[in-house]
Amino acid sequence: VSINKIIVLNFSALNSAWSWQCEKGYCQKKLITNETQESALSLPACRLFCSESAALWPKPTGDVSIGNFLAKINLNSIDVEGIKLETTSTDLVQAAIKVFKENVQLLVPKGVNPTGGKSLIVNVDIKNPEVNKITLSVDESYTLKISESSDGRLIALITAPTFFGARHGLETLNQLIIFDDLRDELQVPRDVLITDRPAYPHRGILLDTARNYVKVDTIKKTIKGMAASKMNTFHWHITDSHSFPYVSKSQPNLSKLGAYSPRKVYTPDDVAEVIAYGKVRGVRVMPEFDAPAHVGEGWQDTGLVTCLNWQPWQSYCVEPPCGQFDPTKSKLYDVIEDIYGDMITQFDPDIFHMGGDEVNFNCWNSTNSIVEWMSKEKGWGQTEEDFLKLWDYFQQQALERLYKKAGGEIPVIMWTSHLTEKENALKGDDEQVTNLLNNGYKLILSNYDALYLDCGFAGWVTDGNNWCAPYIGWQKVYDNKPANIAGSKKDQILGAEATLWTEQVDSTAIDSRLWPRAAALAEVLWTEPTNNWTVAEQRFLVHRERLVTLGVDADGVEPEWCLQNEENCRIGASFNVDNKPLQ
Repeated sequence: VSINKIIVLNFSALNSAWSWQCEKGYCQKKLITNETQESALSLPACRLFCSESAALWPKPTGDVSIGNFLAKINLNSIDVEGIKLETTSTDLVQAAIKVFKENVQLLVPKGVNPTGGKSLIVNVDIKNPEVNKITLSVDESYTLKISESSDGRLIALITAPTFFGARHGLETLNQLIIFDDLRDELQVPRDVLITDRPAYPHRGILLDTARNYVKVDTIKKTIKGMAASKMNTFHWHITDSHSFPYVSKSQPNLSKLGAYSPRKVYTPDDVAEVIAYGKVRGVRVMPEFDAPAHVGEGWQDTGLVTCLNWQPWQSYCVEPPCGQFDPTKSKLYDVIEDIYGDMITQFDPDIFHMGGDEVNFNCWNSTNSIVEWMSKEKGWGQTEEDFLKLWDYFQQQALERLYKKAGGEIPVIMWTSHLTEKENALKGDDEQVTNLLNNGYKLILSNYDALYLDCGFAGWVTDGNNWCAPYIGWQKVYDNKPANIAGSKKDQILGAEATLWTEQVDSTAIDSRLWPRAAALAEVLWTEPTNNWTVAEQRFLVHRERLVTLGVDADGVEPEWCLQNEENCRIGASFNVDNKPLQ
């Protein structure tokens, strides 16, 4: 006869019957007993001490020292002290402090009112407070120290060369503050030292807002996720052949004719709002005006575009509607100069994206006036080499106009692909990468086989799946290392971008297409890890939860059970007779 033991426990002081204990590097679920009730750790608390680098994302590149004690902090007594004197960064610091406090508040579930705890004083020490613009050369490093003062207050000291490094320090501090759901209180490790700096200066996301319109609030949520992941460049693909939602002050008819509706536009106020929102969060907004291809709607009455919605579209472009600038029209360069001027004034970019993607030579070859101009004015024929000369003619003319509006030469970014066949799109192992590196070019990677996050859905111009299927999981994004692609030429890699083209997505699903997969790229570019995705998996799951807490609707990755039962879900996990995972 067997008698089942009945254990009666007093859980009156705690909200759960379960706590977590660090065993061999993993947080293991344990039933709370009367003896362990006082010392019981919540899962977020356990991760701070047990997970690699305190479960921070991206993983810091320098020292990570986390003490052995947690301190309860008072939500209503968090004070941040920044720059004492008025500088060009003063407003940014004050705005970043406000964002930090708001994000800490989001850690507390609705209906819960934590009381008591120690005061937290955050000191922000910026060595060069006059630096208020993100560039490829800006120093984003920081140091974070947390200690307890003699009067019992917690002191967090963030030291950084620039505001942008200090902002990253605030982000790390935010990740170290956890909500203990056993006791309904905010906690932070008491003794901390972290030094950190990014591996690559360009850590970006491209969002296409022309194929389908994306609401400003959705764009801001994208930037919020970027800030939480320490990404710093929002590449705004703001126009295309499908629509022209960008309201140009100099050429207002383009958006009047080219927007999907009068409300689906980006006004100067909208652009300013996005730029300001990003800057406070350490994210610069980089515009792209794609040309000479990918133009159409909005240009109908200008006489500057050929092949506009020509059929069959497969002969003139990669997807409908077709449209391409006519480089022989002298008026064209006056108009694009106006657009460049508007963008330079609004975005104040340190680099400018001129597009140059998927130029279709058959479009130009099928336009009699272009062929005639090439023959009479230039003595060119109709070979591929001749049309490359025509394209180069356009780029040189456009570049002169850009430099004119920029007040001098600024770095220019262009897509590598210039033909329409998809097999010529850039892959991580494409010899084109090697050729460009050998010729001394600096590259920003956006290879479709690992960083095109629109891949793997149904086809929309045909049946089956879209052209770049299959779906790209976060694991493939994480294992797409620039250092492996570039080899000895790694120093010529500026960074990379996760790319979301929006033929099949709009504001309703942008978050779940981008996140949390884009965060995998964020760690690759910040940390440059040499390990594969399996080592980062648990921290990645934690970061996905952070994004959701911030209001970013990041897609689910695994059942929550796997988050709460570390290292039990992977294929091949083994167990001993006590049902504990073997290490």
